[in-house]
Amino acid sequence: MLNPRQIEAFRTVIVTGGVTSAAKALNISQPAVTRLIHDLQYVLGLTLFERRGTRLVPTNQALSLYREVERQFVGLEQIQNTARNLRDGLSGSLRIAALPTFNVGFLPRLVAAYMKDKPGLDIAIYGSISSQVVDWVATGFCDIGFAQYPLDFPHIDVEQLPSVPAVAVLPEGHRLADKLFLEPLDFAGEPFVSLAGSTQWRYRTDALFSAARVTRQIRVETPLSMIACSLVASGAGIGIVDPYTAAEYVGRGIVARPFRPEVLYDIGVVWPAGRFRSPLALGFVETVRAAIEAVAESEDAVAEQLVGPGAKS
Repeated sequence: MLNPRQIEAFRTVIVTGGVTSAAKALNISQPAVTRLIHDLQYVLGLTLFERRGTRLVPTNQALSLYREVERQFVGLEQIQNTARNLRDGLSGSLRIAALPTFNVGFLPRLVAAYMKDKPGLDIAIYGSISSQVVDWVATGFCDIGFAQYPLDFPHIDVEQLPSVPAVAVLPEGHRLADKLFLEPLDFAGEPFVSLAGSTQWRYRTDALFSAARVTRQIRVETPLSMIACSLVASGAGIGIVDPYTAAEYVGRGIVARPFRPEVLYDIGVVWPAGRFRSPLALGFVETVRAAIEAVAESEDAVAEQLVGPGAKS
């Protein structure tokens, strides 16, 4: 019967050009290589090498056999490379679900950066409201999800990501754009673009203005912060949104200013409860966490990244 070690010795002699170099490559003695080649010839009933002086020269039969052997070795090497890439998180697939806040620009940029050194990685991104994100993860349709925190659903595990402060958004040229930051009193009597009543964010902002005894003129509502930013840019009013969406619209008809008192916007990572977490998914979550920490590192960093120049004290 064929011995894999015999095939390996045969291939190595062909590739390296001789018994001496093959022995070094295989880390065995020259007589051991010679014996493996001799046994292979006997098993196959073929003359694979002819001696010419001190050299062994492959026959035509050996070269024909080598082509088949090489195909097999290439296949094995491909399997080994694939396994190594999977182990090291360089290839595989990752299905990500996220709420629109993340998907408008922040998350796609991180996905593109994460894929750069992983040529074998395939990623699919899906976007919807937080409850749908949770459902996609809980049912196994997606590997990980990003939804507004807090979350209380069965069949999932949740990790809170670093909190980031919300920002006020105003049309370019608005009279309040000269301020370094905005407070509830600044919104008194101003047309207000609000997120819809069904959102957690709406409850929090309503409570904040109620505590400050400030009445806003809520002229338009929308469930999506990206629509809110577009409305603000069109002059429909001013609003308060998450910093991820605001960052995509600054310079496109709106300006953003910090809001006081600080209102934190929280995102959680959604995992399927009790299931294996792949190195690819874990690595991507750490990439997201680091990016958020960079945004939330300090108030000055937030102002520099999201607000930009032009504000006055």
